[in-house]
Amino acid sequence: MKYKRKKSVKLRGSMTHGHGHKKKRRGGGSLGGRGNAGLLKHKKFRMLKYQRERLGKHGFKSLKQKGFKPNTVTLNLNDLVRLAEGKEIDLTSLGYDKVLGSGKVTVALTVKAKAFSEKAKEKIEKAGGKAVQV
Repeated sequence: MKYKRKKSVKLRGSMTHGHGHKKKRRGGGSLGGRGNAGLLKHKKFRMLKYQRERLGKHGFKSLKQKGFKPNTVTLNLNDLVRLAEGKEIDLTSLGYDKVLGSGKVTVALTVKAKAFSEKAKEKIEKAGGKAVQV
């Protein structure tokens, strides 16, 4: 008695087993994954050889990028005119460190502060006042 071999056994190595055209696979299986998949696993040596810059840290981050904010408290000239009651104002006692030059000064003031921007100093002196650095 002869046994007939199963069709699946006969067609080993045939991709479709006699059922026509089959779409190409999407997964990139023979590539070991698409793109950079597997770079830290099965494609590690390829990465170490050809993409060495992928590992480690490079360059530096400035303090601004790290979120560092200096502790200088600033005040603009237009706010300074509102704060000044008399002819003299001491900003260090009020908690301000630096005077910036945004705004206009119409009154002659003597201003005491830790630091002044160049424009602020110019505008205060133009109005007939003094910028005293403490």
